[in-house]
Amino acid sequence: MKQRVNWSLTLLIALGSLIILFPLYMTVSIAFKTPDEMAKSVLSFPVGFHIKNFTRAIEATNFFHALSNSLIITVITVVFTILTNSMVAYAIARNMHRRFFKTLYYYFVSALFIPFPIIMLPIVKETSALGMNNKFGLILLYVVYGMAMNIFIYVGYIRSIPKELEEAAIIDGSSTWGVFWRIIFPLMAPINATIGILTALWTWNDFLLPLIVLSDSADHTLPLVQYVFQTEFGTDYNLAFASYLLALTPMVLVYIFAQRWIIGGVTKGAIK
Repeated sequence: MKQRVNWSLTLLIALGSLIILFPLYMTVSIAFKTPDEMAKSVLSFPVGFHIKNFTRAIEATNFFHALSNSLIITVITVVFTILTNSMVAYAIARNMHRRFFKTLYYYFVSALFIPFPIIMLPIVKETSALGMNNKFGLILLYVVYGMAMNIFIYVGYIRSIPKELEEAAIIDGSSTWGVFWRIIFPLMAPINATIGILTALWTWNDFLLPLIVLSDSADHTLPLVQYVFQTEFGTDYNLAFASYLLALTPMVLVYIFAQRWIIGGVTKGAIK
């Protein structure tokens, strides 16, 4: 039978795509324009591709230093998040029948409902008092604050793994530690990829937490150095958008190539 086209759904998808692609078009367009071109028409396509905007933006923001800071913070955060959160989630998932672990699970998940502005001021005071207003403190905060969502996803995925695999390994003489690293952790590769990519996107693009935690300008990440274009008397939009495009390009590429793991992993993590 001939299938009918759902025009309402098609129109909705087209509208959603337009809403997403239009800001990206504006970013690329303004980044390659001169101030005179932008004054004539903001929406028009650039007449020529002015690479000088990018070179000046790199110099103004000390781009490569900020890039190295973002890379260091993002990579270390992803590694520690996967290692620590997966172990905590495994302990909870395999002991959900016990009251302590069930309470612990709901305790972690309840953090999803706490608005960040409520705890923002205590974070500033505590990190300053403990001498953690640096990259190390920021990485620790990312690992801790990601636990709520990560454990929620991890637990659902781990509970879908048959316990018989672990029981067989225990009968063969493997310890709990060995069961996790030799049996469970390799099977968690899809969900680890999902958690890693989501954590990388969040850490790379985050602005507020580095703003309130990092006290030394030498530790500033890419989102923070964009402040250099905001002055009391105006904003150099061409340089600013060129810098924005440089900063977001790595994560856009990561998401384009890794979106199937994100969608698939979240779906599998929601089984139970």
